[in-house]
Amino acid sequence: MRILYGVQGTGNGHITRARVMLPALQAAGCKVDFVFSGRPANAYFDMAMFDDYRAFQGFSFYTKQGAVNWFKTISDARPLRFIKDVSALNVKDYDLVLTDFEPVSAWAAKLRGVPAIGLAHQYALCHAIPGTEKSPLLAQALKSFAPAKHYIGVHWAPYDAPIVPPLIAMNHEQATREEDFILVYLPFEDTAQVIQWLQQIPEQRFIVYRQGDTTVQDKNILVKPLSREHFPQDLAACAGVICNTGFGLCSEAMVLGKKIYTKALAKQVEQFSNGKILEDLNRAVVFTEFETTALSQWLMQANPPRAVFPPVAEEVAAWIVSQNYEDWQGLVTRLWARAEQVAL
Repeated sequence: MRILYGVQGTGNGHITRARVMLPALQAAGCKVDFVFSGRPANAYFDMAMFDDYRAFQGFSFYTKQGAVNWFKTISDARPLRFIKDVSALNVKDYDLVLTDFEPVSAWAAKLRGVPAIGLAHQYALCHAIPGTEKSPLLAQALKSFAPAKHYIGVHWAPYDAPIVPPLIAMNHEQATREEDFILVYLPFEDTAQVIQWLQQIPEQRFIVYRQGDTTVQDKNILVKPLSREHFPQDLAACAGVICNTGFGLCSEAMVLGKKIYTKALAKQVEQFSNGKILEDLNRAVVFTEFETTALSQWLMQANPPRAVFPPVAEEVAAWIVSQNYEDWQGLVTRLWARAEQVAL
């Protein structure tokens, strides 16, 4: 089976899923080509495994001080460029388009009648899950952004819907240790404000990751450039995680048994919903302001047990190759029967 895999590039979680899915698809006998969109072509890093991937502009969400900047998001959308990219993308040579919320490949498949499967965290939000109650048009908006014939969502619970457990590189058997630092990754926030906040607790060490090239020690805070090599090492060794409420990092923290202190990106339904569900599962403390009282209380908490998620990629790849796409219930039931200690 020849597959064109479209990956949304605005968040690293989408790319992480593709890194996990690719070996499983190849092991199932698939030939896979990649399309990425949502960030500048020169902003992708460590992409060797994707060979001769193609990068399009697509659509990006712009943020400012922890909130979606809808004016800039809409004004920079460039719909004519999007239409041109969709028209230029050849999908006829593929048996299937697999889209992780990537609109160029999804729309190219829809307009040319090529079978398409949507596999992404966002598609879980098309169902009745906590935090989406006040967004009645959300499902239609998500399916219009990156349409497909069949949809498989990814989340921390099935919600009686076609939703599978997280597709992440880490698992509950990975070796960890607990050192005396807290890992901080708040890419949508002002780093200077974050540092000022954390320095109000001088007795606690923090490692703050951000975009950049330099490492800086500032009192009790070590600021490091984002790195696919060093970030997972620090995640496995930390005493807890402070992060925005993205799905991928929170999932990794759960399987490593790390406590989570999380701030949802304002004006973004997905992260708001993630926060509600993490609270329901008793897996995180959600905060909205950079104040120290609640942070100090969270720092005193012990780390929780590890969540156990099964190897999802192999099962999903087998389901894709089977081409029996109407039968998602068996896939979902098998996977969730092997999940443990997700809710505490």
